[in-house]
Amino acid sequence: MEKQPASVPLLRQRLDKWLFFARLIKSRSLAQKAIEAGHVAVNGERAMQSSVQIKAGDTLELSLERRDLVLRVLLPGSRRGPYEEARLLYEDLTPSAPAESRTAFEQATRERGAGRPTKRERRETDRLKPDSDE
Repeated sequence: MEKQPASVPLLRQRLDKWLFFARLIKSRSLAQKAIEAGHVAVNGERAMQSSVQIKAGDTLELSLERRDLVLRVLLPGSRRGPYEEARLLYEDLTPSAPAESRTAFEQATRERGAGRPTKRERRETDRLKPDSDE
């Protein structure tokens, strides 16, 4: 096993700190909860502890509330700075969402039985209910 020169240290960082510094999760405690819930994978393996050490070149898969992300770590973070600074810490490898294949007319029309009932559907439902004197 070869030793690395002392001038080029292998920079590693805790996963929860990196997620916080990269502005992907609002706080370290929320990052820890997401990791412990199994929403983060490092190099294809689910991370179960927030103390997992990551380095440049690692691939992260995150299942966030509104989207799933695939990221490659480029640098460790030193602080939680502005978005422009945080964006330099990773490369986004998330596949683009497939384009919607429905036409505008199909998107605008409602399938029968979906959503709010029409007046006719409401009257049909009212006929099924027993009369009540309220």
